[in-house]
Amino acid sequence: MAEKFQLRPYRADDEDATIALWLETWRLAYPSIDFDARVDWWRERWRNELVPNAAIVVAEQAGALVGFVTIDASGYLDQLVVAPDHWGSKLATMLVDEAKRLSPDGVTLKVNADNNRAIRFYERNGFVHAGEDVNPGSKRLVLKMAWKP
Repeated sequence: MAEKFQLRPYRADDEDATIALWLETWRLAYPSIDFDARVDWWRERWRNELVPNAAIVVAEQAGALVGFVTIDASGYLDQLVVAPDHWGSKLATMLVDEAKRLSPDGVTLKVNADNNRAIRFYERNGFVHAGEDVNPGSKRLVLKMAWKP
C-alpha cells in the first residue's frame, strides 16, 4: 500500500506535536546531546523566531503529524523534520518540494557537516555545497547548501 501524506499549513494547535517531533528526531540523530535540556530554548525559538517569520508546512498521515518544513521569505530552510518511521520514504522529498514551491527563486540551508545522511538527501534533491560555517550554539561545523531552479 502506498504511503499517503497530506500537507497543510501549520496551525497554533500543532505546536506541541511539532516540538515533540523535533525532540524525537534530534535525539536519534545526535544521542550524545541532551536535547531534553534544550526543549524550553527550542519552544522559545519556535514561538518567537520561526512561527512569526517562516511559512511552516506540516505533513500528516492518518491524522498524525509526521513531519514539517519551515521556509522564510529569503528562502532559508531552517527545519526539515520527518518522523523516524518515515525516514527513507517520499515524505522528506515532498516537504523539500513544497519549500521549493514556496521559494521558487531558490532555497538555502545549513546542515551539520557530520550528518552524511542529510547531506546525501539534499544533494539528491538538487542542492549544491555553497560554503561552510560554524553553528554559534553547538560550535559544530555546518555546510551551507543551496538549490536554484
